[in-house]
Amino acid sequence: MSEATDRPHAVDPSGESYDDRPLTDGDGLPPEVKVPLAQFAGAEPPSPQWFKDALADAPERSFVESLGSKIELLTWGEVGKPGLLLVHGNSAHADWWSFIAPFLAKDYRVAAMSLAGMGASDWRERYAFDDFVADAEACARAGELYASGEKPIYVGHSFGGIQVFYAAARNAERMRAAILVDTIFGPPPPKRDAQGRPMPRSLPTGDRDNRVYPTLTAALARFRLMPPQPAGALFVADFIARRSLKEVPLDDDETGWTWRFDPRMWAKLDPTALRDVRALGELAIGVPIAHIYGAESAMLQASLTQRPSPLPADSIEIAIPASNHHIMVDQPLALVAALRALLAAWPA
Repeated sequence: MSEATDRPHAVDPSGESYDDRPLTDGDGLPPEVKVPLAQFAGAEPPSPQWFKDALADAPERSFVESLGSKIELLTWGEVGKPGLLLVHGNSAHADWWSFIAPFLAKDYRVAAMSLAGMGASDWRERYAFDDFVADAEACARAGELYASGEKPIYVGHSFGGIQVFYAAARNAERMRAAILVDTIFGPPPPKRDAQGRPMPRSLPTGDRDNRVYPTLTAALARFRLMPPQPAGALFVADFIARRSLKEVPLDDDETGWTWRFDPRMWAKLDPTALRDVRALGELAIGVPIAHIYGAESAMLQASLTQRPSPLPADSIEIAIPASNHHIMVDQPLALVAALRALLAAWPA
């Protein structure tokens, strides 16, 4: 991993030298968007029984060697059933699927990966879409997703959906179908809104290391979704936030908490990647594609108004009501229902 070797130092928020610039510019955001978990002061929000039952169906955790890096892999279900590979979004991790995958594991062998530079996967000096595709294939094979004799279906949310689409174009012979979940192909959001006000950034700035917080409570209080939106199910947001953090050593034999993802991933990413994805969209994609999106996804609507979608004209489109971009946080059970219904009848 390319993390700094010097031990970081956490400063108490009350100190004058405390510098806690967020990863997204939060000026003007309401508290339910800017600091959704602060109200709980480090405690876990109440959660429904279905969520507890899903998490009790814990995955097998392992690491896969790919291109000299260790890639985090979570698996559920019996080997020999049809395979599903789940890919998370930007700055996220495999556990974004840990309360979704158990609902699919009755009928499928399910694997969720953490992309390089995210979750517990290794950081790299350079990131490329072709490498993400190679990592996904390595995880599909290590997770025994081909054991049924059928090729696996890939499912990707947001940035992970772009990787799934790219894999469908590059390696159609290795997958049966591709499901994208609120995947945005447009350019980054504008810097200012229609009234000229600065828009919150939705990507890490890349000009500094991740902040180290003195306590888990302090770190959780700084968590928010990127791109910014209210956290619909706060118990889901709390779960993914806790697994977005890692404990690190500090001075004087103390420990602090920091984010798992590589804050410089976008600076290290091949700049031609998104352009290449759009070019691929003009070609015939060799696998069926479906797109599940949030009916209230502001990011998706902004993307579609700026340029046409690169998805094939015959792609299936499914809207999830009352959901923004992060559907598994806003409407997790609706996402489960959409995935199960889609997979029951598609692809033919």
